[in-house]
Amino acid sequence: MKPDSRFRLVPMRPRDPNETGRAASTLELFFDLVFVVAVSIAAAHLHHALTEGHVVDGIVNYGFVFFGIWWAWMNFTWFATSFDTDDWLYRVLTIVQMGGVLVFASGIGPAFGGHDYSVLIVAYVVMRVALVAQWLRASRPAGPTRRATLRYAAGISLVQVLWLACVLLPSGVFTVVLIVLIAAELVVPIVAERTGTTPWHPHHITERYGLFTLIVLGESLLAATNAIIEALHDAESPDRLIGIAALTLVATAALWWIYFWPPHHHAIKDVAGSLAYVYGHLFIFAAAGAFSAGIEVEIDVLTGHTTLQPPHASFAYTIPLAVFVLGTWALAIRPHADHVVNAALPSAGLLVLVDPLIPVPFALTAATLAGAVAVLVWRRPTDRDVA
Repeated sequence: MKPDSRFRLVPMRPRDPNETGRAASTLELFFDLVFVVAVSIAAAHLHHALTEGHVVDGIVNYGFVFFGIWWAWMNFTWFATSFDTDDWLYRVLTIVQMGGVLVFASGIGPAFGGHDYSVLIVAYVVMRVALVAQWLRASRPAGPTRRATLRYAAGISLVQVLWLACVLLPSGVFTVVLIVLIAAELVVPIVAERTGTTPWHPHHITERYGLFTLIVLGESLLAATNAIIEALHDAESPDRLIGIAALTLVATAALWWIYFWPPHHHAIKDVAGSLAYVYGHLFIFAAAGAFSAGIEVEIDVLTGHTTLQPPHASFAYTIPLAVFVLGTWALAIRPHADHVVNAALPSAGLLVLVDPLIPVPFALTAATLAGAVAVLVWRRPTDRDVA
């Protein structure tokens, strides 16, 4: 499509869901990197909360914060697969959303430290309002998606007004309202898509999900590696830290292998059939981000920098591992695997989960994940599945 000669804008019409060669743009990749900054800060604060013994509070705050990160990323991703024009206005509005992410990241500390969500909410609203502008622009051309785009714009706008209003509420009811507004955010796409489905490109969407999984896993690997290097300087006996380093590498590699084993694009069908995959990735992404926090907690236990005690402290990394494995199996592997894989993967996830209660957690976790990968290599997807 050629840009309008007056404003140098490309008409924002729905893109072809069967477009050949569709791949993530450099702007989308840049967008992802900014979000990983927020993921990294959230994981760091989760680590500090767990180390200080504020387990429930840390997990709840991490859940709220990660929802904001994930939901803003996911809404941009799905909008882009339908209406990406890559002209100057589209880029500017996307960069505004990126600026909101950076402000959002600056508010994560107050949210964990004093339950002050005001900066987070204002930054989140900035991201969402920029997306509303995109939806309004997409609604201008007449066509089957017009009603859906207008409903997206109206629904998102209404929820943002409520987000700003909830800042004024007393702390006693704030948490309840927070949960209600999260539910409202999740409902908007369901309602909007009922009036005229916006097109999506299955390969493009699943590539975007895969790329975000990769960079979140990479962030966890980097954070855990930095923590291990720092601890080695003070450790009198580095043997167990070396064991944690080996576990970190094996576990991260296994998560990558497991996630990219199935043909993800087959999971994206109609709106109703895709909701589990789309929304369920919240837990996969959050688990990938939390893995580094769990490894850092385990290092703190070995170096005596936390009040948490083994073996229960090890749940800080086994729970994220188990959630990632079980989530990937349930959302993407189970429909395309045989009975062997569908028995091995959930068994591996559950074994990793209870690993801290077994005398040799490091070795068993690594061996369990390596065994799960071996099963996937042995029972690769059929030609029909990968076609």
